[in-house]
Amino acid sequence: MSLDLTKVASQVIAMISGLKDAREERRQRLQFALDTLNDRAINIEKLKKKIAASRTTWLVAELVEGLDKRCPAPLNPADFTVIGSDGSHIDVDRHRSNRCYLINIGSAVITYGSRPDAVLSNSPRLYSNDEDLVISSPDGDREQVVEGAILGIKRSVEECRHLAALAAQLPADSDCLTLLDGTLILWGLEAYPEFVTQSLLNDGFLACLDRMKQLKADRRLALASYISFPRSTDVVNVLRVVVCPHDVVDSDRLCRTCTSRECDKVQGVRDRDLFINLLENGERSALFISPSKIVKERYGDHRVHFFYLRVDDEIARIEIPQWVAENDRLLDLTHGLISDQCHCGQGYPVVLAEAHEQAVVTGADRENFWELVESSMIDEHLPSPGSAKSFSKRTRWI
Repeated sequence: MSLDLTKVASQVIAMISGLKDAREERRQRLQFALDTLNDRAINIEKLKKKIAASRTTWLVAELVEGLDKRCPAPLNPADFTVIGSDGSHIDVDRHRSNRCYLINIGSAVITYGSRPDAVLSNSPRLYSNDEDLVISSPDGDREQVVEGAILGIKRSVEECRHLAALAAQLPADSDCLTLLDGTLILWGLEAYPEFVTQSLLNDGFLACLDRMKQLKADRRLALASYISFPRSTDVVNVLRVVVCPHDVVDSDRLCRTCTSRECDKVQGVRDRDLFINLLENGERSALFISPSKIVKERYGDHRVHFFYLRVDDEIARIEIPQWVAENDRLLDLTHGLISDQCHCGQGYPVVLAEAHEQAVVTGADRENFWELVESSMIDEHLPSPGSAKSFSKRTRWI
């Protein structure tokens, strides 16, 4: 039976009414945040020290170039290449006869300038061996199955690995931007044991970033990730630190007893709300550094920096490793080529759109995949039992 929208309609109307009622309050909070951001009286060096000394339960960006800097899109080189990688997967299904999963990596390599070219491809890989299905601790006493969130992280590692392999094929002395969709921060690993983090982050994702950094020795190679319509508040939280009356912000100890609650004046404002009002089309914000714990402790010289980029009527968050952020030429290359890609792709990087099209796995693809697995087992006279629940979902009773 399909969803009965008539039973939901009144709830939707009530939700919209609540949004309308809160509109003026949100406008006032945004204006306060913008006024604070543009306050010339802020001592940036003093603010950096206050941020460093603060202990908060919310993420506060570290400052690199101040708060309200605006940078127009730089000129791009005459000849350049943009490489995008994206992935999709079919997860382990415990109701099926065989434990396995599939990762499909799509890629796009687009060359612009005097010798334009485009190569689109995908690379599906099936994982079914014991060493593919679990991550084991060095002593062999513990195991983490690869499925669900862990499989999503493994897919991110494979996307980056594929990107590095494609970048290695570029000729020396070329200008290139390599681009991933989503964040460079493997947030979910904080909830898993050390041996899982070692395998997927240190030996996986960061090893790929190391390879990218090595490749820039004989070519102008930048790496970035693109986050569309970000929900982050790292910069807004800097403004909370600015307006806090205490010399050191301690959210656990002081916020409960604070009576002024100045920081509540920016409650509900997101970073994108600030920068859609500050930036013109194609401009980037100042650089900031991610305060993520896993980034601070693990990423080393790949520590994630970010800036916001205005693309028509949307704000995107662009994340880059430290070795790109500290190289003005690579930083300009990232800014300029992403702006150009968004212009070509009607608001979204065309190379990522093409990579996604190569990677996408539809619901029908999943069913066809499992039918292939099960029919192949039958052909080889192997038992292929599935759960009654799986059979019921695939069978129409009425």
